[in-house]
Amino acid sequence: MLQLKIPNIKVPNKVFTGVYEFLQKIAPYSPDNKYLEGPFAPVPYERVETDLEVIGTIPAALSGTYARIGPNPINVKNPGKHHWFLGDGMVHGIKIKNGKFVWYRNRWIGSDTVNDAFNRPHAPGPRNGIFDIVNTNVFGHAGRIWASIEAGTLPVELDAEFETVKHGLFDSDQIAPYTAHPHLDPATGELHAVTYSATQLNYVQYIVVDADAKVTKIESIPLNRQPMIHDCAITQKYVLVFDFPVLLSVKGMISGESVPYHWRENSYSRVGVMPRNGTAADIRWCTLDPCYVFHSCNAFDQDDGSIVLDAVVHEHMFKEREGGPEVAATTFERWTLHPETGTVDRKVISDVLQEFPRFDERLSTKPYRYAYTIGASLDFTDDHPLYRHDLLTGETIVRNFGANVNPKEVNFVPRHADAAEDDGWLLTFVTNAANQTTDFVILDAQDMLGEPVARVRLPWQMPLGFHSNWIAD
Repeated sequence: MLQLKIPNIKVPNKVFTGVYEFLQKIAPYSPDNKYLEGPFAPVPYERVETDLEVIGTIPAALSGTYARIGPNPINVKNPGKHHWFLGDGMVHGIKIKNGKFVWYRNRWIGSDTVNDAFNRPHAPGPRNGIFDIVNTNVFGHAGRIWASIEAGTLPVELDAEFETVKHGLFDSDQIAPYTAHPHLDPATGELHAVTYSATQLNYVQYIVVDADAKVTKIESIPLNRQPMIHDCAITQKYVLVFDFPVLLSVKGMISGESVPYHWRENSYSRVGVMPRNGTAADIRWCTLDPCYVFHSCNAFDQDDGSIVLDAVVHEHMFKEREGGPEVAATTFERWTLHPETGTVDRKVISDVLQEFPRFDERLSTKPYRYAYTIGASLDFTDDHPLYRHDLLTGETIVRNFGANVNPKEVNFVPRHADAAEDDGWLLTFVTNAANQTTDFVILDAQDMLGEPVARVRLPWQMPLGFHSNWIAD
């Protein structure tokens, strides 16, 4: 495929922000938005609870924090133009010490807009991008807690109780876009990410952060368009760059859309294969039919030079504008990339509506057996099962929680450092929309259909959000 020689362009943030805010102000007002109601409805407070009901016995081996993040907008001026992806971020979490429940707490991420709303001082650290909202992922690295988002905004460090410490690109002085989905290599302790920005035209960047939270590499990768890149994947040798046909739309910006990225018909999808120790000049592209991937699961190298990538694949995305993602059709697929020929073999593992693939992350960059996904229907009267896909036998185990009951992204925690791949627990929050309650649920991964090992009852509804992680002490 011909790669056009288009120069890297960085639009000044003040210029982009000024235009963006003006177009938002003149957009027609509408009072309705489903992403501000029902299971999406934001909570209006921060709270700490230390006396919640625990049913069952929390495993004594668990000591750490289970943290979850999502949008929780404070003040929406034009609901009709509000996009779910852009609400002020809020972290919810459960603290466990030696198998004992310690606390639940929630805190807004300390963006300037949040701190202004509560008359709090601004958090230290640089800003980058057209806003400083952070609402998509929360994870541990270098013994600390970080929250992040895509499209240009810098990460935010949180303390052990979710209070905002600082903004910035971890412990480095560089200012560059970051992502919601860095990938940890457990062998090196490094975080690997592919990042983009709405003000950064015709190129993306590959960023490596070492085990001490220092940026060790920023490599610009030229493109001939500006795609929305939500995720990437890594193997022991390569970083995989996703270039799918959801592209920045000038027409969408002019009409005042909050997230002006559109599906481009009659375009292409491709995955770039770049050596982790190489440069953009070394990248090789593998092309496939148009599709979109929000979330990869795992990837690994094979002896014949091919690369396996597992991901949830959407038939299309942002083809119709609804203030949030479309879930028209998804498949959990295994792609075998052939960098020498630029081709991709696709195998459908499961064709049910699903998202948020996770696995035993001790096996990141290596062959593995089990992947976990969650039912993804936007009709919340449907069942939203938890799926376990056995990638060796092809068997899928399905745990249904019932109508109006929605499990959120699940995380696998091994029973101990040397435990087998399925020997541990599955952690998730489960919201009951009918009675507006939420349970923190611990399942035995080897008995996924059995009674929960333990539940912590939260007598309120946690809004539907994005990502969660177990951060061990």
